[in-house]
Amino acid sequence: MAAEKEPSGAQKMFGDFAPALVAYTDDVLFGQVWERPELSKRDRSLITVAALLTAGNTEQLTFHLAFAKQNGLTETELKDAITHLAFYAGWPRAMSAMAVAKQVFGTTSEEN
Repeated sequence: MAAEKEPSGAQKMFGDFAPALVAYTDDVLFGQVWERPELSKRDRSLITVAALLTAGNTEQLTFHLAFAKQNGLTETELKDAITHLAFYAGWPRAMSAMAVAKQVFGTTSEEN
């Protein structure tokens, strides 16, 4: 008997409340878009973090900053991207994003 698959983040958050959104997130976004070969997952993560910061969607950064590290970005690279974006997306958005990064990486962050 095969082990049951761990529920996705979308499934844990919304489960039966929003099954269509869960299905699109799991099957289309992460199942198809993130698997396209034209961009590496590392590049997709950097683009996603930049897009979330620029749009002011810091609530999604907690997941995507950790995911970016799993996809090969370093904490230093991510912090520098946030700093760089302060000049393009605005200081308040960068400050909010850096606060999330500090929480995700910890105050004594280590490079991985």
